[in-house]
Amino acid sequence: MATTTSRPAPPLAALAALAAACCWPAAAADWRVTPTLRLRQAYSDNMALSAPAQARAEFSSEIAPGVAVQARGPRLTLALDYALQRLAYSRSPSRLKHQLDAAGHAEALADWLYVDGQASVSQQNISAFGPQQSDPAQLGGNSGTVRSASLSPYLKHHFRGLAEAELRYTYQASSSGALLRAHSQQAGLRLVGDNRAGGWNWEAAVGQRRDSDAALAQVTRRDATLTLRVPLRPRLSWFASAGRESNDYQALGGAPGGRHWSSGLSWSPSPRSSVAASVGRRYFGNTYSLDARHQMRHLVLGLSYGEDITSSQEQLQRLPPADLGNFLYQLWAGRIPDPLLRIQVINAFLRYSQLQGPNAGNVNYLSHNYFLQKQWNLSALYSTPKSTLALGLGGSRRSAQTSSAIDSPLLGPAELAQQEHTRQTSLHAGWSWRMSARNNLNVNANYAVAAAPDIGRRDRNATLALGLSRQLRPKLSASVDLRHSWHASSAGGGYRENGAAATLSVLF
Repeated sequence: MATTTSRPAPPLAALAALAAACCWPAAAADWRVTPTLRLRQAYSDNMALSAPAQARAEFSSEIAPGVAVQARGPRLTLALDYALQRLAYSRSPSRLKHQLDAAGHAEALADWLYVDGQASVSQQNISAFGPQQSDPAQLGGNSGTVRSASLSPYLKHHFRGLAEAELRYTYQASSSGALLRAHSQQAGLRLVGDNRAGGWNWEAAVGQRRDSDAALAQVTRRDATLTLRVPLRPRLSWFASAGRESNDYQALGGAPGGRHWSSGLSWSPSPRSSVAASVGRRYFGNTYSLDARHQMRHLVLGLSYGEDITSSQEQLQRLPPADLGNFLYQLWAGRIPDPLLRIQVINAFLRYSQLQGPNAGNVNYLSHNYFLQKQWNLSALYSTPKSTLALGLGGSRRSAQTSSAIDSPLLGPAELAQQEHTRQTSLHAGWSWRMSARNNLNVNANYAVAAAPDIGRRDRNATLALGLSRQLRPKLSASVDLRHSWHASSAGGGYRENGAAATLSVLF
């Protein structure tokens, strides 16, 4: 793989820039800085996720000091959760890892200048095939540290009687050691007509994105779109868009660009329900989209489908939907009064039930390729003061748009064909039961299938986890977890793994 010029770690650079942008409105915000500490002792009868003949039992000890920062104000919102994780093993070398999840929004100049920022450092599975890590202590060989960051300053203003204008610049960077090092710069202008009369409206957008990858030449992607919206009834409207796009990546088929169009209907029967569906045409074929949402007092339902040309880096930068987290944050106010602790518990529940990530349980495997992705997700979240049930079903299909040879730094020659066309389907469920004011029971189950039709490979993965947690003191909690993991593949290498862990978490 080609080398790149040394530069600051993307997450740190983005955090520094976001902090500088937040200096103006910071004084009006309510800041809360909370040191944290996590101690964890775990056991696995197959720590390396090996075939039964090579399975080896091992203990691991974890100490993870960290800090949680929250700022909320009329012009600033910031949430940061960082931990330095040290893992010591009874039979393997120790490891030191960083964990970071940060996002912020600042209004630097009232009604004009805004800044969005995001940074993360996490352990992720790097391939949809082979062992799938379900616990941070496991040593499956199919995971890596992925760092991603984005910084997006933009001008936004409402010109009364004319339009709302937004001029945005976005810088994004992702890296995973020698496996991935890429960054992009994107600029765009968006105009939305001032529809004060409630009749028809228009929207115009033009943008350009430049992707730089250490293994590829720079790719430029441009798009210009004009959209028209016409109300048919008070809550029903028709919309149509047309435009032109161009991409200069080396496509396998014809020229990756040309005219495009789409048309559809949008229906909002109530403030808590909406449905939007469209059909269209782009240079790679017909396209379809669907986005449906419905929220009741204790229930949230979602169904979505979309098709687009994308890349691993773009998927790493996608933000998870916020509606589920916001729903639980309001509903669990009486259950967990402390806002910081509530957010941590909600994020853990959504993460383990695999409803939080943008890929909804499907693996965003690392690749230098551009691919056509068709993805659908169905999610349901039912919550009461005593229990919460989360269900999700998702699937994705990816078709490579460029030669698989560009992934040779990531995969061996025999594995290149398995990522040209992939299909993934996942089913996940999570249940949380508040047994008492201090005790909580969590049950999570996940099942996923990854297939490479071109070579006839099919991998299946399943995980069942049971956890019991107790709030010992207002800022001290303990938990015990049991886990069973199972993997089978038509290419061999199946395994079974059982694990147990005890954790002590402290907020200072």
